[in-house]
Amino acid sequence: MLGGGGLVAANVYATASESGQTQAGQVLASGAATIDCPDVGSQLTAVPDEAKAEVDKELALLDKQIAEAYQRLQQSTQAIQQDGAFAENSIMNPLKEKRAATIERIAIAVDRVGDRPQGLEPFAACILRASGNQGEQGGDGQNGDQGGEDQQQDGDNQDNQGQEGQNQGEGQDNGQGQGDEQGDQQGGNGGQGGNGPVAADFVDIKSVQPNVQSARKQGNASRGTFSTACGVNANGLFNSDNVIVAPGVTNGAHHFHDYVGNQDNNAFASDQDLANGDTSCENKGDKSSYFWPVIRLQNGAQEQDAGSPGGGIEGNAGEIVTPKQVTMTFVGNPQSKVTEMPKLLRIITGDAKAFVNGNANANASWSCTGFEDRQLKDKYPLCPQGSDVVRTFKFQSCWDGNNIDSANHRTHVAFADANGVCGNGFKAIPQLVQRIVYDIDAPSLNDGGRTTPLFAVDSFPEQLHKPVTDHGDFINVFDEDLMGEMVDCINGGRKCDAADGAGDGDGGGAGEEPGNSPSPTPENPPGGNNGDDDPADNGNGNGGDNGNGGENTPSPTPTATAPSGDNDQGEEPADNGAENTQKPSADSTQAPNPADGEDKGNGEAVPKTESSPSAVQSDEAAATGGDDNDLGGAVPGPEPSSASVLEPQATSGGLADTGTQLWPAAAGALLLLAGFVLLRRINSRQT
Repeated sequence: MLGGGGLVAANVYATASESGQTQAGQVLASGAATIDCPDVGSQLTAVPDEAKAEVDKELALLDKQIAEAYQRLQQSTQAIQQDGAFAENSIMNPLKEKRAATIERIAIAVDRVGDRPQGLEPFAACILRASGNQGEQGGDGQNGDQGGEDQQQDGDNQDNQGQEGQNQGEGQDNGQGQGDEQGDQQGGNGGQGGNGPVAADFVDIKSVQPNVQSARKQGNASRGTFSTACGVNANGLFNSDNVIVAPGVTNGAHHFHDYVGNQDNNAFASDQDLANGDTSCENKGDKSSYFWPVIRLQNGAQEQDAGSPGGGIEGNAGEIVTPKQVTMTFVGNPQSKVTEMPKLLRIITGDAKAFVNGNANANASWSCTGFEDRQLKDKYPLCPQGSDVVRTFKFQSCWDGNNIDSANHRTHVAFADANGVCGNGFKAIPQLVQRIVYDIDAPSLNDGGRTTPLFAVDSFPEQLHKPVTDHGDFINVFDEDLMGEMVDCINGGRKCDAADGAGDGDGGGAGEEPGNSPSPTPENPPGGNNGDDDPADNGNGNGGDNGNGGENTPSPTPTATAPSGDNDQGEEPADNGAENTQKPSADSTQAPNPADGEDKGNGEAVPKTESSPSAVQSDEAAATGGDDNDLGGAVPGPEPSSASVLEPQATSGGLADTGTQLWPAAAGALLLLAGFVLLRRINSRQT
């Protein structure tokens, strides 16, 4: 009896533990986890000029360490399956040690010339976090044909990452049946690069409720607009650098950027290089640099970076899509006049790491032409036939009056409050609104993109190509005279075009606002009086006010397996979105004094941080900030699901998981029963 009972107990315990380890291994092996590391750069709000160059390089090294650890995680599926502790012991612990050493070097560099930063040590540890896209493997109506033909993706049941090492080079499986053998290896993971996107990252734009409004203009508002045309990067100027956050570091962004405007932008471009560079802008007085992550089709194409860092090696794979249209429009403030931007001012809007960082600095806005009163923060849009995909970036429009950059690339600029007022003595400057249009067909989710390919924005590898990570970058290299003309135009309530010089542009009268005239898309989709595609109309959307609400369809049911946070209130983030919170360039961040300025703010709003299950689809629509010149009405980025925040993936099994492993326990139970029967018989004979 004792032997049988002991065997039962030991077997149940061992099998439960083993099941837990197996589950953890399966989650990791299926690519259903990513690496989540605390953001060190955001903590460094003050770095002495003498230490900036060294700190920049160390912060870039932290990103490289995460990328390498993620790649090893993707390439170690077999080892993880065999040993549930492999990921922690062989990947996460070494990553922590490397990060600790790098963080210590950052502290030392600052300590040499200033006050040593405190409290950075806990930022060394990272965790494995659920991607939110893991689902049931195989089975009809789940992931479909995952075995060999493709990476079938249906609804919620997708595994988000793949074995990146098996996805590089020729014969990559792009989820369209183009890599049958690779489909066997990947087991249904998303995207050509193996780390996304997945079907759950997309939503039908027609099922989204209108959610964009504009701030009300006051009497002293600056109502004009100033547009500059700089092309669509048809000449293919790309790199994976970022001169703002990682100057002097090759592949500092770990993903490809489109560049328009300044043609000399790379990691090693100095302020003088930018000032002397060529420009793609029609008005050569605008040498500003405008850049953003490329969009790729997951169609098996081998681009120039297929075997390079920042490209295929880091999971950014597929055909790069050239935009159909790009418009840059500078708008005014609903409360006050605006002052000139300082030369070489740097602004980043959005957060390239928002999938693991949360939505504090996220500012992605995805939509479709004809539907731009509906903005998505954490989903890619499925646009109807005749409608194009639109990305809208609204940049910060309050400036501290002194600095062209800050240690964390955030504190020198900010978004205005809900009424358009700049706080803390900041000055209102012209607000850059970028609108980028793509001729991309809605992907076929029911067959995993086999018929029509999935698309995704480039990202850091561990960010899994999530749409919430979208971001834009801007360096002001306007000629000072042209900047003065811009401010005069906006404050004077005119509609001007840089290509026409300082004049009245197309002759728009005072207070005329772009994008408010109907211009439906080819098939005139419902809700289609907003978001037109007419370059003469500055290419902007409905500005928030004139959307007809389209089909007042109910908000869609959430399709993502990880509910996404949702700043559905239509408000802008309170903080500007730094791409990756690294340090500014070694060049001085002190700005020249502006010619004049107002202390009041522009029309952007402070975000709310509540989470909800859907992707910016509530019936409420609060102020997006800006004014009636909103050009597509960007609204703030959502926080990735609170349900998936910072949870280690090593879980312990339970009795329900022990099913097929209990035969020793069954034998023990028989022994226990036999002993009991024997004991009864002995007792009977003795009596």
